[in-house]
Amino acid sequence: MATRHDPEGLQLPIKLDSTSNGEFVPVPLEKVHHRARQLALEQATKNARRSGKGRRDFLISLCGAATTLLAFNRSFASVGKTGGLYQLPAEAAVDEAAAAAALAKRELIFDVQGHFVNPTGAWTRGLPDGARPLSFTQTAGCAAASLPGNLDHLQCLGPDAFIRHIFLDSDTDLAVLSFVPSTRAAEPLTIEEAAATAAIVEQMAGSHRLLLHGRVNPNQDGDLDGMDELAEKHPISAWKTYTQWGPDGRGFFLDDEVGLAMLEKARQLGIRNVAIHKGIPFGPQSYEHSTCVDVGRVAKRFPDINFLIYHSGYVIGRPEGAYDPQRSDGIDQLISSLKAAGLGPGCNVYAELGSTWRFLMRDPDSAAHAIGKLLKHLGPDNILWGTDSIWYGSPQDQIQAMRSFAISTEFQERFEYPALSDVVRSKIFAANALKIYGLESSEVSEQLRSDAVGISKHNYLNRPDPKFVTYGPRTRREYLRLKAWGG
Repeated sequence: MATRHDPEGLQLPIKLDSTSNGEFVPVPLEKVHHRARQLALEQATKNARRSGKGRRDFLISLCGAATTLLAFNRSFASVGKTGGLYQLPAEAAVDEAAAAAALAKRELIFDVQGHFVNPTGAWTRGLPDGARPLSFTQTAGCAAASLPGNLDHLQCLGPDAFIRHIFLDSDTDLAVLSFVPSTRAAEPLTIEEAAATAAIVEQMAGSHRLLLHGRVNPNQDGDLDGMDELAEKHPISAWKTYTQWGPDGRGFFLDDEVGLAMLEKARQLGIRNVAIHKGIPFGPQSYEHSTCVDVGRVAKRFPDINFLIYHSGYVIGRPEGAYDPQRSDGIDQLISSLKAAGLGPGCNVYAELGSTWRFLMRDPDSAAHAIGKLLKHLGPDNILWGTDSIWYGSPQDQIQAMRSFAISTEFQERFEYPALSDVVRSKIFAANALKIYGLESSEVSEQLRSDAVGISKHNYLNRPDPKFVTYGPRTRREYLRLKAWGG
């Protein structure tokens, strides 16, 4: 099996593994997934020989991605999972033009959930002696590890690697830097470090490619008052909060005293985009605060605030099915909450796909139900593209999978799901987020054509060198270690 950093570069371009974003215990692959990987590697070997390329060169081509997705289709179909599929012509596996037509479309991509950590930040001082970084030399490819023991891979999560993975190795045009839950003294990424990285991109010809969140956990001393300082000192585009998290293990509801104080402060400061982690529960403690039961209530009470529901309420490891009004969590709870408040398509609630889509890629039936339900009940204008990268390495595989994914005709007719058309995808990929963040598509496109990031990418693509690696924990042991380190 491929290692996290395969020196031979033989990992698949569409990453299918157990990697977590550090917020949930990694879920091992099933037999169907191992079979899918095996089929993809076997077919890639054959197609590489047929094309006269080495296997590594073939895998980094669009035909390599197409070959992988087509192999996944075969594996999923063999176990009866046909509710969704990666819709590609067979010739895309060997014909670069056919592969490009399916996977290389050039719509705008606006990733509203990106992450990296500072491998030398103050948070590392509390780590065990054997895991504490001794030195740090940033390299875009992370080829030379300078961190001892099990902290080596954190070297790859810094700003240089973030810029490479997000803007060079993927079709992403714009991104939002977000935050993870933590105590104020143990932040893996501080707002100052995030702003510095945004400045790096900004210096590259004023590209405006990177926006910033301001982290606020209102149930933690200092965070509510700290919103004023964040808004004054930094170009905050939205607030990011985790209702399940609390310094004492207890979360909050958006419409209890704690949540309402945060929303009133957001309104007062004039930053009225609030990104809220819902779903992907951290565990049984305070589980009720991870659900979307409160979303509809506050959205109706605060019609002037945009509620960006990160992960869409999705619960990792539970298959998605047709909408069930009796389910008390997951995407169904998000839909039920809006229905109870009399809200629907076009309202001020937006479902975000970070980690959700990455996990749904493992199950085309669940993917068809999840995307289909969101399109049907929230509408195509209320879904946001996010990838939770850099935990999953470059998000290019997620982009290519979404570009080619289709809800089967059977599921469309049986469950009244809309088709996932190119027009709908363009809204999900960027148009919806551009509207929320007050950006004009024409102005953004004009900047992207000539900014230094675009020039760098043009030059880089003459000799691309994507790694197809992931950085989040892939086993329960790695997850528990990271959780302990992060507090």
